[in-house]
Amino acid sequence: MHNSKNMTEVRSFFAIDECPLTGSKSLHTTIELNQGQIICNFAHKEVLSHPNYLTHQIGVRFHIRSDSQFLHCINHSCEPNAFLDTKKRQLIALRKIEIGEELTYFYPSTEWSMLREFDCICQSNKCQGRIQGAAYLSLDVLSKYKLSEYIKHKLELRKPFTKAL
Repeated sequence: MHNSKNMTEVRSFFAIDECPLTGSKSLHTTIELNQGQIICNFAHKEVLSHPNYLTHQIGVRFHIRSDSQFLHCINHSCEPNAFLDTKKRQLIALRKIEIGEELTYFYPSTEWSMLREFDCICQSNKCQGRIQGAAYLSLDVLSKYKLSEYIKHKLELRKPFTKAL
């Protein structure tokens, strides 16, 4: 189990950890989760026309800000254990998640072009390096991830037109 003196329990099944050196936060589970399990439901607090670092994109000029404080602490990973379904407003386990494990999701699965791009530090052998949003990744890379409805729609528009014979 992940132990930290800076761990704050936010629900009976989540805890927020704060790194004493950087001040960055991460969300950890205090229970075991199974693949496909709905980790939590969420609602949106507001809909914005422009992204910020706390929003999730659901349309060209539609970015929702979750009503959940703890969802803002879920970090990116190129090998995520959770998926943020922006249509159903659910966080879903992509695989079995052990007690104390940090919850992560693949940011380009919900963001076409990110306001704050960054160099990924996930250290996965699947690491994509610079994270800027789905628009900057190939279809081959994105096909390996579970993607939001909006990102899937954008990718359909990006595919080259093929003439039926």
